[in-house]
Amino acid sequence: MTPPTISPAHPPHGLTDRQALLHHRARAARQGGVDFLHQIALDEIEDRLQEINRPFTSPAIVTGNAAFWREAMPHAKVVADDPTLDLQPAEHDLVIHVLSLHWSDDPVGQLIQSARALRPDGLFLAVCLGGETLSQLRDSLTRAEVEVSSGLSPRVLPMGEIRDLGALIGRAGLALPVADQISQKVSYRGLFHLAADLRGMGETNALAARLRHPTRRDVLLRAAEIYAKDYPDPANPERVLATFDLICLTGWAPADNQQQPLRPGSAKMSLAEALASKRKDS
Repeated sequence: MTPPTISPAHPPHGLTDRQALLHHRARAARQGGVDFLHQIALDEIEDRLQEINRPFTSPAIVTGNAAFWREAMPHAKVVADDPTLDLQPAEHDLVIHVLSLHWSDDPVGQLIQSARALRPDGLFLAVCLGGETLSQLRDSLTRAEVEVSSGLSPRVLPMGEIRDLGALIGRAGLALPVADQISQKVSYRGLFHLAADLRGMGETNALAARLRHPTRRDVLLRAAEIYAKDYPDPANPERVLATFDLICLTGWAPADNQQQPLRPGSAKMSLAEALASKRKDS
């Protein structure tokens, strides 16, 4: 078998074609949008804020879906996820970066700017796509393109792993970092219905190195066959599953009165001793 060739593209200046991304988002907004991932993110953020049990009086939200978040949190300042964020230093006690960090060419810069906008002991929350998001679609398209055209081109955004994304919190100068993941399995009638949802989310291919012409229909049809065969929904084999992994990042702006983590090795009792003591007391 002839090795696949990499299809030529314009030399990219970064991972993302920002103008294409904004065009896709505007088209999605005009068509009514598909916002179930934003709703999941909203539910998760509200749950986390309730657990903190502390009032936040000056929140800001960084997002590519301003309409949804202005309605969801009307008291918050909503700004676009531009390379330079429209946030002022020490203006907010809460900054939420939601479902756009995965498109950033400089995610560390986005977190640093968000951190600078926080007052001391202010909270940073981020939700972005990562992990195994759209892994089934990526695999099906890759195999179909190699099989049908002996070529290969970037079609699905590369996704960050939770460990790498979690490390960004400390690099941004935030304290008490936490990273966790929510995995969603979504059932679709097939690849083309998934593609329609991605179009409605504004999440279609905006990679700078993408092909600049429509994908051949025979490639798409073969990808749909591979998807249906290899990734059926166990609850309904006539349908397929798509994975969306939401990575949640949390950090706090440093403050003098903030709780500090213990230094490694500073515990007065080992975990085994603590468990043994607990068993003895019970």
